[in-house]
Amino acid sequence: MKENDFMNKNLIITILLPFLGTTLGSACVFIMRNELKVNTRKILAGFAAGVMVAASIWSLLIPAIEQSEKMGKLSFIPAFAGFWIGTLFLLLLDKVVPHTHIDSTDEGPSTTLKKTTKLVLAVTLHNIPEGMAVGVVCAGWLRNNGSINMLGALALSIGIAIQNFPEGAIVSMPLKSEGMSKKKAFVMGTLSGVVEPVAAVITVLAAGVLIPVLPYLLSFAAGAMLYVVVEELIPEMTEGSDHSNMGTIFFAVGFTLMMVLDVALG
Repeated sequence: MKENDFMNKNLIITILLPFLGTTLGSACVFIMRNELKVNTRKILAGFAAGVMVAASIWSLLIPAIEQSEKMGKLSFIPAFAGFWIGTLFLLLLDKVVPHTHIDSTDEGPSTTLKKTTKLVLAVTLHNIPEGMAVGVVCAGWLRNNGSINMLGALALSIGIAIQNFPEGAIVSMPLKSEGMSKKKAFVMGTLSGVVEPVAAVITVLAAGVLIPVLPYLLSFAAGAMLYVVVEELIPEMTEGSDHSNMGTIFFAVGFTLMMVLDVALG
């Protein structure tokens, strides 16, 4: 019984950590006076991108390939197929869900939604694969999958929580600068992360059905996460006419930090 309690406690912590990262990032509205400077936004976006790329490789794609080793030289097929399905899924969501890109200033007439609402929708949309990634890895751990353990699941959760901190700030700080109250901007930023634990819990609850296709789901999450990196975070870290290497440097910082976490804990 004690072992089950331990597992349940660690499962809850693992699922909630990314949401905590978003909440803490959103709380920057209470301690930072001004709007995020361009270089600061580049640093935060670069760092988040580095974490997501490393997590996609070490926590998702490599385990997906390892779990398909019995297919021999064709072990890449689940990772290849899942990756493309994840990428195309996010592309479809981008087309059908009205939202604005993180660095966009275009308020176009095509929708009546307020720009602030569209910004929160954009981040919420792109948090779905992160929640799924945590849920899939937790499902593999709970089902005693050989290539995934508790520490590996925790490493992924910590990495996503770290990259969610700047993401929360990227949402809440611009909302405050546009005239929204600090409290409301904090709530909006926090709400953008609610979808992560929800997606994770749904994935874990469906574990019995999903385990046979776990390699496909791991790579699905990787494809979706890398879509977000290329579509949102890289344009953000290269925004503006003034050349800066800060986004690139912090991409490397985020990448190596997540790599160390995954290898050391996994």
